[in-house]
Amino acid sequence: MSIQPVATEREPIGTERSAKGRRRPGHPATSLAARMWRARMMYLMMLPGLLYFVVFRYVPLLGNVAAFQDYSPFLGFSGSQWVGFHNFTSMFSDPQLITAAQNTVVLSFLQIVFAFPAPIALAILLNSLMSERIKRWVQAVVYLPHFISWVIVIAIFQQLLGGDGLLTDLMTTHGTQSLAIMNDPHWFKSLITAQVIWKETGWNTIIFLAAITRIDSQLYESAAADGAGPWRRMWHVTLPGLRAVLVLMLILRLGNVLTVGFEQILLQQKTVGAATAQVLDTFVYTRGVVGGDWGLATAAGLLKGAICTVLVVVANKLVKRTGSEGAF
Repeated sequence: MSIQPVATEREPIGTERSAKGRRRPGHPATSLAARMWRARMMYLMMLPGLLYFVVFRYVPLLGNVAAFQDYSPFLGFSGSQWVGFHNFTSMFSDPQLITAAQNTVVLSFLQIVFAFPAPIALAILLNSLMSERIKRWVQAVVYLPHFISWVIVIAIFQQLLGGDGLLTDLMTTHGTQSLAIMNDPHWFKSLITAQVIWKETGWNTIIFLAAITRIDSQLYESAAADGAGPWRRMWHVTLPGLRAVLVLMLILRLGNVLTVGFEQILLQQKTVGAATAQVLDTFVYTRGVVGGDWGLATAAGLLKGAICTVLVVVANKLVKRTGSEGAF
């Protein structure tokens, strides 16, 4: 005679038995509190970063109420007069804002087309180096400009391409007409893009190099066995392996599409004039901090943030419709 096992009903997670053996559901809040207490050290490590974002990112958002006021720092938010959408209507009729928006869009387009692919190409080039010693040396050299302030970077470019720079001296010595690129408005947007590429390309390769190392080496071996050369392996193995990272970085770049470098442009604005070098960030600074028109400056900043948010959300949805993973 065999004894058949008696099937018992599986108890749901979060239940506990009473003194008489009856099951009773555990309190959800108690269960969550217990899990948080077990992971208290992890939450403690997250606390400084969380406080940073709350204090310096989210709390300042409350200051956007100045966009709807004739704000005065001496009166504060409670004492300033409420003007509704007057700052926005004045902003759209301001020719300086239109010029700043046009310059911002052109500079952002140039940086996306030329500066965004530069670290990808450099990461692929560094990954192709056979010698690890040479690779580490090149990485150290290309990372260095990121840690140099824009004041020093612009001073270096001024010594090379300014009116009294090295390029002008060489052209004058050889009897040709001098060319002061730093003072020429026609070269300004190209110069800004070149400075960004020189300063940030090496640093931005870090994430792409990390993504390349995650690609299975057997894919390269299979492609080489099928007769694929270096270029075809890059096109059919490396770039598809970087697709997820490329999409993520491009979506994040759209979040800063209207931010093209405040300090970099402000330091060079006087040499080429505001008509050429005025962007949205410098417009907010000159109108708000320098000119004292805090309401209009806040309205411009608020509109800029709203446009970037919409671009990120729309781009993320379009990416998900193509079957790729978005940023969120």
